[in-house]
Amino acid sequence: MVLDIARLLLFPALMAFAAASDLFTMTISNRVSLGLAAGFLVLAPLTGMGLHDMLSHLGAGAAVLAVAFACFAIGQVGGGDAKVAAAAALWFGFDHLLDYLLYASLFGGALTILLLQFRQWPLPYPLAREPWALKLHDKQTGIPYGIALAIGALAIYPETDWITAIDLTHFATR
Repeated sequence: MVLDIARLLLFPALMAFAAASDLFTMTISNRVSLGLAAGFLVLAPLTGMGLHDMLSHLGAGAAVLAVAFACFAIGQVGGGDAKVAAAAALWFGFDHLLDYLLYASLFGGALTILLLQFRQWPLPYPLAREPWALKLHDKQTGIPYGIALAIGALAIYPETDWITAIDLTHFATR
């Protein structure tokens, strides 16, 4: 029961926190990525994931980390985004990795278009005194891609074994 609750809450909560953090501060703390990685390393063996599958998931995380840090090195993504993407890839493994990257890319493109449009208009008066809104509205500021990474992850997560293996009926009877 506790493991099921951890499966249901840990990953989504950390991804939602990453999105909110990126929206309001344009940064994602290393603690989020470390929490995702530690959560995977603790829950994977406790929920019965075999060594071969764990190594495969680690390989997916390492592959995303390598590509994401290459993108970071040339200034295309932020370091927090690169680390969160790699930590999320740990949870998805290769089975769901392409779906995750596709969703994150699509949501990232939509977010970019929306922000570029938002930045063309004057900031609404109620937001004009909010430091986070001023920074988000600034044309010199990047795109808080952690939002797209989180939405992509939350769209894919219910299809993974982390959720499909849970018998949700015992939650409904209590």
